[in-house]
Amino acid sequence: MSLNARSALLPETFFSGPGLDRADALRGSPQRLAELAASDDALELVWSDGLPSMDASGSLRWQALTNAPLFLGLEAGAPRFSGLVEPAAPAFSVLPLIAGLNAAQAPLFAAALSLSRWHARHRFCANCGHLSDIVRGGWSRSCPRCSAEHFPRVDPVAIMLVEHRGSVLLGRQPHYPPGRYSALAGFIEVGESVEDAVAREVKEEAGLDTRNVRYIASQPWPFPSSLMIGCRAEALSATLTIDTNELEDARWFTREDVALGLDGAEDAPFQPPPHTAIARALLEHWLAA
Repeated sequence: MSLNARSALLPETFFSGPGLDRADALRGSPQRLAELAASDDALELVWSDGLPSMDASGSLRWQALTNAPLFLGLEAGAPRFSGLVEPAAPAFSVLPLIAGLNAAQAPLFAAALSLSRWHARHRFCANCGHLSDIVRGGWSRSCPRCSAEHFPRVDPVAIMLVEHRGSVLLGRQPHYPPGRYSALAGFIEVGESVEDAVAREVKEEAGLDTRNVRYIASQPWPFPSSLMIGCRAEALSATLTIDTNELEDARWFTREDVALGLDGAEDAPFQPPPHTAIARALLEHWLAA
């Protein structure tokens, strides 16, 4: 495959992929779920310190089923469950712990973490305030008082690489590790398109007007439960006006700068985001284009 053909492909983002067979058709049958839980090949996800536990190879660990109300899906026809666990702290405190996670099992890790966090925070009905019940194998909650049904939420986030004359804009937030720069990002607001969110966030954080917003790839991000929508856009100028309430710094980086950063060179002008972040995939895609 030629370089041009490879660069035309969308990047594969960490946490993406099917993971287990989610077996949605089985979730609505309490009897079928009970049968699956009682089967000899049913297993339960092991948790440690608020995260799905991994072995030395980065694979998720499983144990005999105890009392696990969350039905994660089927692995080669065998049912997999999880207990209700209080999830770990925000992303930057746990990212080093998951650096070795098996990429093929990362989608399951993300689903289990997001689902468990949602249950921990949404035990009561948002309509009437009554304690709700876990239904559909944990993929929704139902209120016994008002019959309202609630589903796990997904928060859309626009994350973008902004280009101008062969360079790309990256910013850093105060909680980043030293030297770390990444793509700008922000939550998509109600009544707003992805394109509008990209333009607004770039204008707010860097003072730039943009055009030609293009979708590149997406990524489920389980901290707590976002969908990162990766885009590229063109800036109309290079003059930055940084919102220091949002960013500690923002700079333009050339292709050579990005190549040095991704290679981990000692003289690299910045430290790139980790391989688990979609920002890393966007930079790799941009460099190959």
